[in-house]
Amino acid sequence: GAVLNTILDVIAVFGLNMGIAGSGIATMIAQWYMGLVLTIPAVIWATQSGARLKPHFQHILHSAGTGMPLFVRTLALRVCMVATVVTATHLGTNTLAAYQVANSCWNFVMNILDAIGIAAQTIVAAALGAGCRKRAGMITRICAQVGAVSSVGVGLFMIFVGWSCAPLFSQHTDIQFLISVGMTILGLFLPLAGWMWALDGVLIGAGDHRYLAKACSVMAAVYLTFLALTSVFDVVVDANDVVRTITLWVVLNAVYIGGRAIGNSLRIRNDTWMDSALKM
Repeated sequence: GAVLNTILDVIAVFGLNMGIAGSGIATMIAQWYMGLVLTIPAVIWATQSGARLKPHFQHILHSAGTGMPLFVRTLALRVCMVATVVTATHLGTNTLAAYQVANSCWNFVMNILDAIGIAAQTIVAAALGAGCRKRAGMITRICAQVGAVSSVGVGLFMIFVGWSCAPLFSQHTDIQFLISVGMTILGLFLPLAGWMWALDGVLIGAGDHRYLAKACSVMAAVYLTFLALTSVFDVVVDANDVVRTITLWVVLNAVYIGGRAIGNSLRIRNDTWMDSALKM
């Protein structure tokens, strides 16, 4: 689906000169393709196994209630990301353009490092299933350390890309420099993010959703406050684009990522989070 989306984007935007509309149409086609590819086999397998296709609303409501804490967590994180974009728009066109480029690269890296969290879920689940609490705790800490250490190399690569490939994203030297600055800050903070993502994956896999919902909600409240202060700081100081970019990315990494890292680290200090997994 992603490959199809990319190919159609190139054809529609550059080949047919359809601009943003072409990109939107390409994404729509790719999403319908992925939906059909996933839905058709699921219907066939369900029919072959004798499962009914009609929704069971009572079970759906039960699942919705069980997943509500995870929904709250995700909502808190999405609100933070949208608020970050809103703040970036008020910091100037150049800052917003550079933010978009750096954020896209950051999300790409995030998906790569998320593999550590997924692997950690499986290994920790096996230990908990065997009743080995101490082993599960030890593996969790090791996975967090692996996430942090592996992020060092990836972070250095991000910094390199930021300073060497910025011209690929913009012809304006001012925006190129802002991209390099943003990528540098992201690269320096990436080990902290790697630590956090690994623990996040473990806690989600362990079903510790209520804690994550509470922790992320508190973090979101603090982060939104800092974003508001960032806007006030920009108005009072009348900062230039470089200061704006540095401030935005430092606040995001120190508060948004740092807050989640602190919350996750405090949670794994004892075995309480394992109880949720053992009750599942």
